[in-house]
Amino acid sequence: KNTGFAYANNFAVKKCQGDWIALLNPDAFASSDWLKKLLEATELFPGIKMVGSTQYLANDNHKFDGIGDFYHISGLAWRGKHNQSSIGTILEDREVFGPCAAAALYEKKAFLDIGGFDEKYFCYHEDVDLAFRMRLIGGKCIQKSDAVVYHVSSGISGKASDFAVYHGTRNRIWTFVKCMPISGLLLFGIAHILLNFAFIFWSIFRKNRIKPTLRGVYDGVRGLPIIWKDRKTIQRKVNLIALLKILTINPIKPLMRGDGSIKIQLD
Repeated sequence: KNTGFAYANNFAVKKCQGDWIALLNPDAFASSDWLKKLLEATELFPGIKMVGSTQYLANDNHKFDGIGDFYHISGLAWRGKHNQSSIGTILEDREVFGPCAAAALYEKKAFLDIGGFDEKYFCYHEDVDLAFRMRLIGGKCIQKSDAVVYHVSSGISGKASDFAVYHGTRNRIWTFVKCMPISGLLLFGIAHILLNFAFIFWSIFRKNRIKPTLRGVYDGVRGLPIIWKDRKTIQRKVNLIALLKILTINPIKPLMRGDGSIKIQLD
């Protein structure tokens, strides 16, 4: 039975020993020192809860698959520099919103304390949701520039499959409503609604996208009563003002899959 990415990883984490857990997708191929470099970040930057990898496309090593996950105030998440040329780019360790869970390191205690991945998501956007909840308890993420993996990127489910479009659409709505502080819902709620209308409009002109997009929006809205109950159980130690340091406000960055990282500033 396919129980999904979220359930499978939660099950595995509970069986793990040690203080840190490393996740690596079956379609991600790590460099020989990948894990060593991730663990190095936990020593260099005490107190962090997440570490991300520099991901290159497995079929084109001169293009990035991603340099961390970023989150716009409208609720749009993206992988920085996805499908962009890496030639001439000099990377350094930076703070990002969260790691792509295809190749990431999490503090086990923090992971379990906030409930791990939300199993209702099944897969897609579950790492963004987890990173948001980590952020709400004050957890930060370092993108380790020299922890390298080569990722097929949606090599299992298919990048533009109905499955991917549906789950990505539905889970994007759930993450925004569940995790965004109430002040953020009031300030940016209209932007999120407009974002979903924009995706619906855009899907009309994309082959076979309209049905899974509409179904994702419908099920996303229909599931909000349960998501709202989940919202009440989320630990919140960080307010919107603090979150805005890592949330992206510029509307151009997500459209260009830009780098939303910031200089590392640990408490």
